Amino acid sequence: MGEPEQLRDGAEQRSFDSTEQEIALFRRRLMGWYRSHARDLPWRGVDDPYRTWVSEVMLQQTRVAAVLEHYERFLRAFPTLVALALAPESAVLAAWSGLGYYRRARMLHKAAKFILRERGGVLPATSAELRTLPGVGEYTSAAIASIAFGESIAVVDGNVERVLLRITGRDEEGTAAGRAFVQTQAALLVPKRKVTGTINAAGDHNQAMMELGATICLPRAPLCLQCPLYAMCRTRGEHITPKKRGQRSMPAAYLLSLRKRGTLTEVLLERRPVDASLMAGMYELPPLPQDAVAGREPLLRLRHSITNTNYYVQVFAPRGTEDRALRRAVLAAKSDLFWTRTNRLAQEPLTGLARKVLQRLNVMEVTPLRLPESAAAVPR
Repeated sequence: MGEPEQLRDGAEQRSFDSTEQEIALFRRRLMGWYRSHARDLPWRGVDDPYRTWVSEVMLQQTRVAAVLEHYERFLRAFPTLVALALAPESAVLAAWSGLGYYRRARMLHKAAKFILRERGGVLPATSAELRTLPGVGEYTSAAIASIAFGESIAVVDGNVERVLLRITGRDEEGTAAGRAFVQTQAALLVPKRKVTGTINAAGDHNQAMMELGATICLPRAPLCLQCPLYAMCRTRGEHITPKKRGQRSMPAAYLLSLRKRGTLTEVLLERRPVDASLMAGMYELPPLPQDAVAGREPLLRLRHSITNTNYYVQVFAPRGTEDRALRRAVLAAKSDLFWTRTNRLAQEPLTGLARKVLQRLNVMEVTPLRLPESAAAVPR
């Protein structure tokens, strides 16, 4: 751990102000740190806007380690925007399975089809045009426009917001005024020049801001003495944040039913309704009512979290031919139940929980995860 920067360069401790000199100093210190400490991630330094788009959609509300596991696999299945647009939705969901927030995959697929149909397969190059695509909001359009095309526009995610609140000494409010303040500060700091030669000033700045929040300016116990902006920060530590809602706890039970077909093994899966509010059309193990499993010993217990709910999951397997009660307890219609070969599970659009259970019970093969050195298991 090095000394704080204000001691190394002999400058006085100072607060951040939006003067030209302070902004120039902020950018210089941030970029000097980023060039030396940025993680080596597969979506950085690419010259294909499609790959940037895929990575930015995957990284929303998702940890870097989880995206690393899916990014290359997804691009092997759909190496170009055209390949994605022409693929069936079920194949896209299967490649996305395990990342969660499946609406992102559906919107990515829908947008690819729109681009192929309406724009000749060419991704728009400005944030304003990108906003016209299905599922592309303010953050994603700004990220793609700056990182892939060099547009001088600020990108504000949770990491950037945290950095700016601490630098300016402002508490987190969760209000429209608070969000507007952060957006204004971010816009002041982003370089105005676009791509010059190999230098993408705005894109590199935005990635550096997100990297600082992901690896140094952490939500808890920030590494302040390693921060290149320590001397400019008014907070130097954690800032006041609104109290978050507590996690809910819910029980959940599922059936694991296997059968042999010659040398092949099949597992019974249930397809969620196409109009379901969550994970529509995805495949899961058939849910069981709680009264059907009372007094039974589960084959597996685990916890699975989705947004603000912890599901305490129990998985039950029929034992012997006489134990048909569990199968009869499944509430789904026969038309929604499918026997699926276990060697094809990786190609099916499974829910994250189904994938976790099937891998934990060795019904489905686990693909080893290879992490680049220093890739932190934090969002972005």
